[in-house]
Amino acid sequence: MESQLQLVDMTNTRLIEFTPIGVVHSPALEPVDNVWGGIKCRIDLDSSRFTPESLRGLDDFSHVEVVFFFHRVPESEIETGSRYPRNRPGSPGVGIFAQRGKARPNRIGVTICRLLSAKDLSLEVVGLDAIDGTSVLDIKPYMREFAARGKYANPNGSMNSCAVIGKIPGSADRASFGTTLSATRSYR
Repeated sequence: MESQLQLVDMTNTRLIEFTPIGVVHSPALEPVDNVWGGIKCRIDLDSSRFTPESLRGLDDFSHVEVVFFFHRVPESEIETGSRYPRNRPGSPGVGIFAQRGKARPNRIGVTICRLLSAKDLSLEVVGLDAIDGTSVLDIKPYMREFAARGKYANPNGSMNSCAVIGKIPGSADRASFGTTLSATRSYR
């Protein structure tokens, strides 16, 4: 059997523009690692685009996925190659797409958070690793049915990094994330 390699035609790429759906209000004012596990934040939706109807039914879920923009990462700090995860030179260097660092090529962050409430045009969440003033691009309910299926691999180093910030079972914030979430996703 002969294998064929197809190259992606990158000339068909185009600029993609997003309009934020809301903004994060957080006590975290600086993009510093290791503080996210127990932080309580509020996300306010854009009242010129949304009504409370847009959140109807969301409060029936225990967790949400929040997609946001790392607005404080300067273009000059964007990583396109490899680096040490969490800037720890003792760890093995890995490519930007093998880690959850904020200096990503498109500066997009995704976090699963515990949902405390969804009322009017606001959500209260715990564990969102976004600072005050961060633009929110999307919010989705977390559903186990769409999580990883079958066996998956997480290198030991990634689990050690997560333990430092309280995002895996046995850490200080275990109750807010739950064993199921920690077992199906790796967190930054």
